[in-house]
Order: sequence, then structure tokens, then C-alpha cells
Amino acid sequence: MRAVTLESVGPDATPQVTEVRDPLQLMSDALVQVHAAGINPIDWKTIAGKGVAAGIQRFPWVPGNDFAGTVLKSPYELSEFQPGDEVFGFASPALAWGSYAEKVAASTLQMAKKPESLSFAEAAAVPCAGLTAWDAVVRVARARTGQRILVHAGAGGVGHFAVQFARYFGAHVIATGSESSLDYLREIGADEVVDYRKQRFEEVLGKVDVVVDLIGNVKDDTGSRSLNVLKSDGLYLNIPTGSWPEYAEASEAAGVRYSHIKVEPDGQNLAIIARLLESGDVKVNLDSVFPLDQVNEALQQQAEGHTRGKIVLKVR
Repeated sequence: MRAVTLESVGPDATPQVTEVRDPLQLMSDALVQVHAAGINPIDWKTIAGKGVAAGIQRFPWVPGNDFAGTVLKSPYELSEFQPGDEVFGFASPALAWGSYAEKVAASTLQMAKKPESLSFAEAAAVPCAGLTAWDAVVRVARARTGQRILVHAGAGGVGHFAVQFARYFGAHVIATGSESSLDYLREIGADEVVDYRKQRFEEVLGKVDVVVDLIGNVKDDTGSRSLNVLKSDGLYLNIPTGSWPEYAEASEAAGVRYSHIKVEPDGQNLAIIARLLESGDVKVNLDSVFPLDQVNEALQQQAEGHTRGKIVLKVR
């Protein structure tokens, strides 16, 4: 099969499209013909030697977490997922080969049936970002009516799901973004928007119950400033790994609750998200779609940020 491969990871690593053998299908894995694969920050961080690079078991290695495609082989005869089923899900690239390939072997516990109304490219944009937002907004913050939730970078991959989940469960949603994203943020459910280039959010907002921070202190001390808008019993959620190493100590000093978020690749939650997508209550936005041969351009665009929604590789 054709796949994006690396012989090593680190600052100088360069992914290339090569021919490799098919992935091994083990235990509860289904073998899936990949039609599209989503690009996520964890992908380029791992390629650069960070992220989950320490878990890589062998080279050549295939990166990629998100996939959407068609089941080729089930793990057993009466599995929920049968050959021909259209699915989307979450691979485990650090422990095996990832999804930037024509085929992927992935646990059936980490996938769900693809919503019929979504294209393969749209479905491939959902798993990692959608489940991260679900874990933050629904599972941890328990979004509900009466809450005020602030989402930083609300137009991005995780952000545009976080805004919509918070809105769906009844919270008052505030989102930060650039001027060009403000109308889009309103369209997907933000009750208030803040242009981070022209306004200091802590100067224009009232107190909030939850901050979903998708920036941290890598830009303009966004994380530190977020503590100033939280209520005394508020919750600060830091999401990008390494974006603010001192968030716990600073949150303790400010007297607010806090947590980092690690995405859980739960197929049952992905199935719930699928129903919300199918009903139209939640929508996925594609920023751009690249062919597999342009994987380096896609990764570079993701690393630069400022995307509206998700970047996807078209594999088939």
C-alpha cells in the first residue's frame, strides 16, 4: 500500500510517500480502506520528536490519528463492523502504524459508523478534534444551561466543536478569534465574540465558569490572563500539550479548579457525536483538503495555525 512514512522523528524528519506492506490486523482491530485522514497538531509534534514520539515501536513509521473509510476485514464474524461498512475513527500511531496510508488497522473500540450525510473528508476531520472538545466541554466541564464558557481559538479544529457542544448543552458561549472569524463564530453558536487582536478579553468580559484554553501561554500569555476572568469556583482547562507548563501552579494560586485534557479515543462517544452531526445540530468545517502526496504542505499549514476548522488528506 502507499503510505506516508518516516525513518526517524525529530526536527529534521521529512515524511515521504512510499510503498509499505499492509498493517497487521490484531485482536479487536478492523482493517479499514482509508479514504481520508485528518491532520492534527499532535501529528506534526510527534513527527518533530515531541507529542507521543517516545511510544513509537518501530520504523519505518506511518503517522496519523484520524481516518474515515470502508471496512475491509472485521475482527470476527459477528462484529458490529462488517466489510463494506463506512466508518470513521482514531488510530494508535505510536503503538502501530497510523492513518496516513491507504489502509489502517484500528481497534473497533475507537471507531463508529460514519454519518451518512458526511463525506469521507468531512468525517476524517472529526475524531481527534471532536473527541477532545467532547472530553473538555461535556465530560469534564459538564456544559449546561446557566454556565458561561469561554473558548479560546473558537474557530480552530477543536475550537469549532467546543463552541457547538457548549451551545448544544445550553451554555452561554463566548469565543475568541480573529476579525475574519467573528461572523463564523456567531454562525456556529457563540453568543459573544472577542477579536483577540483588538480587544483584551479580560477587559471586556464578565466572569465565566469555564475557560477552554486552546492557546495557553505560547501567545500573549493567554493562559495566565484567562485566570482573571474565572469565577472563584471556576474551571480552567488547558488543552495543547506543553502550551503552559505552569498552569497548575498558577491556577492553585488563583484559587480556581484546573485540569489538562488528554483525548480519549472512545468509539461510543464518537457515535454520539456522529448522531449530532447527522441531525445537523453540529457541523464540521473543512479548512482545506490536500492529496496524500502533499502531506508536507498540509502539515506545514497545520503547524502555522490560523485554520478555520480542520485540514484533511485525501487518500482515496
